[in-house]
Amino acid sequence: MKKKIVIGTRGSQLALWQANWVKSEIEKRHPELEVSLEKIKTTGDKILDVPLAKVGGKGLFVKEIEEALLEGRCHLAVHSMKDVPTFFPEGLHLRCITEREDPRDAVFSRNNVKLMDLPKGARIGTSSLRRQSQLLAIRPDFQILQLRGNLDTRMKKLDNGDFDAIILAGAGVKRLGWADKITELLSPEISLPAIGQGALGIETPTADKYINELVSFFDHPETSYCVRGERALLKRLEGGCQVPIAAHGTLSGNNIKIDGLVASTDGKTIIKDSVTGPKIECEKLGIELAERLLAKGAYDILKDLYEVKPPGSA
Repeated sequence: MKKKIVIGTRGSQLALWQANWVKSEIEKRHPELEVSLEKIKTTGDKILDVPLAKVGGKGLFVKEIEEALLEGRCHLAVHSMKDVPTFFPEGLHLRCITEREDPRDAVFSRNNVKLMDLPKGARIGTSSLRRQSQLLAIRPDFQILQLRGNLDTRMKKLDNGDFDAIILAGAGVKRLGWADKITELLSPEISLPAIGQGALGIETPTADKYINELVSFFDHPETSYCVRGERALLKRLEGGCQVPIAAHGTLSGNNIKIDGLVASTDGKTIIKDSVTGPKIECEKLGIELAERLLAKGAYDILKDLYEVKPPGSA
């Protein structure tokens, strides 16, 4: 039994909202516990003047938090699922995946102009190669410009006229109460979301039975099937932030459909496919979809960026 619980989190406005939500949900069920937050600056938070794709590596937004977990400075960590690598340090695991908020990408533009109505050569701000490639596939005339920093900073840059539009994850914007500022939400057919986008992950020490039991109620089975399928695809593709990879799972009864995408950064090559099958086989289906994408040409895109096993050799 513990009387004090410490949650590890990044210090951004959105990360703190997410961690405070987890804190309040624990406190509702366990008013006897004292729950606090430990704000931790990650590598991704420190390097703001370089595109994430050029920083390289995996776990840019979780590594320092995982170190705090392993050292016992916090008991659990709250992450945006899209930031969580598919491999965990020994002694840690992903205990829960929370119910997903809207996974779609959101457009914010000056004067509320919709994406396809923006003028030729419009300046679009995003830090995501996944978004960049899909936007350029439908509008090659767009100027895609780097956009880093917290949500507040990004919105100010739009208001200041640095961009004609910016693209952000709709989930985070909604969580912060800014849904009314959204110009439009992009359908997955136009912008397939990032793996795990919209869901939160709770990471814990594997051996801490008390903490694992304490947070178990956060796990949302329907979201978990979808996100685990998406992450299985990402793991097979050995993807990081240096290449446009997207996947989105949806449930229909006991079946799951996973849509996947690998693209070139210029948007000239977009490789898409999907698989459908029993939801209990979500991870197997994710791997199968990754194999299909590799066979259709994704291998040629990925092998020039990092070492990836060719199709059929997983």
